Parts: sequence; C-alpha cells; structure tokens
Amino acid sequence: MSTHAKRERLLLADLLESAGPEAPTLCENWTARDLAAHVVVRERRADAAGGILVKPLAARLERVQAEFAAKPYEELIQLIRTGPPRMSPFALKQIDEASNTVEFFVHAEDVRRAQPGWSPRELDPVFSDALWSRIEKMARVLGRRAPVGLVLRRPDGQTAVAHRGTPVVTVTGEPGELTMFAFGRQETADVELDGDKEAVERLRAAKLGV
Repeated sequence: MSTHAKRERLLLADLLESAGPEAPTLCENWTARDLAAHVVVRERRADAAGGILVKPLAARLERVQAEFAAKPYEELIQLIRTGPPRMSPFALKQIDEASNTVEFFVHAEDVRRAQPGWSPRELDPVFSDALWSRIEKMARVLGRRAPVGLVLRRPDGQTAVAHRGTPVVTVTGEPGELTMFAFGRQETADVELDGDKEAVERLRAAKLGV
C-alpha cells in the first residue's frame, strides 16, 4: 500500500518537473533546481545534510548542495522519484513516513504556491489527520520563535499550543494550511488569525518553523 510520504514524493517530483529548473519557489531565493538539490542531498548525503540544523556544518552543506544543483535537472528529478539508497535510514518505510510526509508536502506546496493562479489543494480526511498528528507533535518546535503566544486550531476545535506567552494569537485552518503556516509560509497559508492586531502582524512577520 502506498504511504503518504511516497505519494507526496511522487507529487513533488512531478511538480518540480512541470515547473522547470528556473521556476521560483517559496523557499527564500531558491529556484526549483535549488529545492530539488536540497531534497536529494538531505536523503543521500548524510555527511552534509546535518548542516540543515547544525550551523557549523552549514558551509559544507552549501558546497555539496551546489554540486548537486549543477547536475542535470532531469537527474535530480529521477533521484527524488527513486528515493534514497537502500542503506539509507530513509529507505525504511517507518522512517520515510515519519520524516518525509510533512517535508514533501511542504516542498510540493512551495512549488505550487509560487506559481501564478494556484489554488488551495483539497486533502482527503485521512491525510489531513496524518498532517495534524505531526503538527501536534512538532508544535512546540515549530513555534519556538513565535514573538507571541501561538495556538493552532482545526475547524473542529482541536488545538495545539505552539508557543506559550501573551498576547495570544489563535490560528485556525485545515491541517494542510496550518502546516504551511507553522513551517514559515504564513503569507500563503489559508488561515484565520484571531488576536490583538499588533500581535497578529508580528506573528505574520516572524520566522517560524524548524
């Protein structure tokens, strides 16, 4: 049976292929080529991927990622589609599902939402619940840099406290949109923000995410 991560992987590869290597993305100044290189390095070069989270390793990550970005774009897309090498931890279904479901969903949306005329994607209830489950577990990490109190809320009332503090801003939306918001894509997330006007503005401008 196909996993969420596998489905999102193939969708991401298709979107990158359709957009073309020079297409913009929501990832700061990255083009689709840069984003594809990031995905490949994260799965295939553990010696460099640590730079994503560990600042002293960031320079090495940048060099390795630039090397991959210089490869033919079609090769990068194929590496994403085929997945990590057999000996990679990401090759294990459980780790792939836990680590890549949100990663690939967010990056697929990074490609989609940077293109003109995009519209919100309708997610099936099972996948929405899977995203919400991950948001609940990651909420404190994703919201740790929030300048105000931050509560994430589904339309059905389920909530996750992402940051304790005052004043409090409550962000309401479907799990996919809350995921985009919490991962720092506030401007394109289809959500409602309830709270003090100044606090809302500060939250919209904050650098959320990992």
